[in-house]
Amino acid sequence: MGRRGLEEVRNLLSADKDFLKELMQPVIQELLESEFSDFLGAEVYERSSERRGLRAGHYSRSLVTRVGRIELRVPRDRAGEFSTELFERYSRAEKALVTSLMEMYVQGVSTRKVKAITEELCGHAFSASAISRLNVTLDEHLAAFAQRRLEEEYPYVMLDARYERVREDGVVRRRAVLVALGVNGEGRRCVLGVDLAPKESTSTWRDFLVRLKERGLRGVQLAISDHHEGLRRAVSEVLPEAVWQRCYVHFLRNALDHLPRTADRDCLTELRWLYERKNVEEARRDLAAWLARWGGKYRKLCDWVEENIEETLNFYRFPGPHHKHLRSTNMLERLNEEFKRRTHVVRIFPNEASCLRLVRALAIEQHEEWQEGAVYLNMEPLADQRRHRLLESAA
Repeated sequence: MGRRGLEEVRNLLSADKDFLKELMQPVIQELLESEFSDFLGAEVYERSSERRGLRAGHYSRSLVTRVGRIELRVPRDRAGEFSTELFERYSRAEKALVTSLMEMYVQGVSTRKVKAITEELCGHAFSASAISRLNVTLDEHLAAFAQRRLEEEYPYVMLDARYERVREDGVVRRRAVLVALGVNGEGRRCVLGVDLAPKESTSTWRDFLVRLKERGLRGVQLAISDHHEGLRRAVSEVLPEAVWQRCYVHFLRNALDHLPRTADRDCLTELRWLYERKNVEEARRDLAAWLARWGGKYRKLCDWVEENIEETLNFYRFPGPHHKHLRSTNMLERLNEEFKRRTHVVRIFPNEASCLRLVRALAIEQHEEWQEGAVYLNMEPLADQRRHRLLESAA
């Protein structure tokens, strides 16, 4: 990475004060332990003729950083000779150290590059083995989130994928980042899963959804996605109890394929208005009027819409206050845009592990922000609707 790319990393990551806050403590702790091992000339329990002292526990110290106060356990030796350089250097170049640690994170396993960047930013280099251990610490934290049990029901689930470039065997290949978001019974948005796949297909989406179910995914009433055939087929196989909603935004984009370039844009504007109706009966009535108005001029489009639009109207089966949140994958698209903003800095990941490390960390950041923020949906209307249906079926 050149100086321009390094500057982009520095500006982008230091601007986000909450970025990976929970990961910073184990990262800096690992740096302290690595520095102490280098000072002693031996790892924990290692027998070495070059050992220069013995370990004598730890003492506590706080480090105030741009990502918040971090509590650390500073190692000490019996002779009391060890004095870490980390705090002194951090106080002089706090921003540089934070961004260098983030660069370690961004670059993943590129340990030689990380070593060089750390030395440039901090005036202090860490060994390649220490940096590799940092990645192990990060990966353990991310894996714990990715493999956690899904203890709640998630009535609404959104699915989508974006592509990132990854270097593999000297060749740059595109890899699909599969993402699942859910809305739980409290109405809070949650990141359910993020994974990599060679491409989007029925099998990759099926495997992804099966893993979610194995972790406890249940209670899905509506699954929202674009019209990727493999994704749609996988949803029907793995989540047969769920209604499938085709994202209306993607549907309207697809409609452009059936219009000439010089077409009257009022045609699509009026089609979009159908999704603002109070119920499906109103939408279908206006659809009939729309087909009558535009059928003669744009027969190809109208035939296609008439054949496919019902897939985009399933959100009307659910409570009215939820409609604008369920008719599209916009909530997930915003997360994908954040992925894009951050991964653009890296451009090409050195391997799949590096790519997955970054997107999962960004997903955790968003998940925690959602958990601490305002409730996304009031789920009482859905509960009332369910009770009403149960009473009707009992009668």
